[in-house]
Amino acid sequence: MKIETLRHEHEKHIHQAAQLLVEGFKDNWPDSWPDLPSAVDEVRECLGADRICRIAVDDSDNVVGWTGAISHYKGRVWELHPLVVDIRYRNQGIGTLLVRDLEEQVRLRGGITLYVGSDDENYMTSLSGVDLYDNLWTRISGIENLKGHPYEFYLKLGFQIIGVIPDANGLGKPDIILGKRVIPWA
Repeated sequence: MKIETLRHEHEKHIHQAAQLLVEGFKDNWPDSWPDLPSAVDEVRECLGADRICRIAVDDSDNVVGWTGAISHYKGRVWELHPLVVDIRYRNQGIGTLLVRDLEEQVRLRGGITLYVGSDDENYMTSLSGVDLYDNLWTRISGIENLKGHPYEFYLKLGFQIIGVIPDANGLGKPDIILGKRVIPWA
């Protein structure tokens, strides 16, 4: 397996990355990319000049994972968006490799911080189904993963919960914001 930049001219890889979005998000975030055309549009948008778009390709030249980042704050802060690994290849370290590679890509572009929003639309954590405006920081510090929410994946990679957006996806359905510095503290 190798990690490389996804390019406009790689139609096969663009469509494979789009299919990963549809399949990878359908169970817990079905409105994200409900069909292949919406996912292809997302992949093409991720190929913009202010973006990073990296894919994991297997030995048969098939995309098994991909991630991207969007530049903010004059390139000092980057938003990880999206991250998806083929269901058949999960729990094999591909997501970790993609995120580590993305961190390096952000560093090379002068970035300092990488952050990600991880929605909880299906009551997967203890932060959902409650009024987060009531005792917010206590709720964040006591977060529990109830149904395999991916925030724990990011914690294992050194991200920290740096906030939430209460009700981002409807009442009691927050977006959990995680971030990390990608350069050493001077």
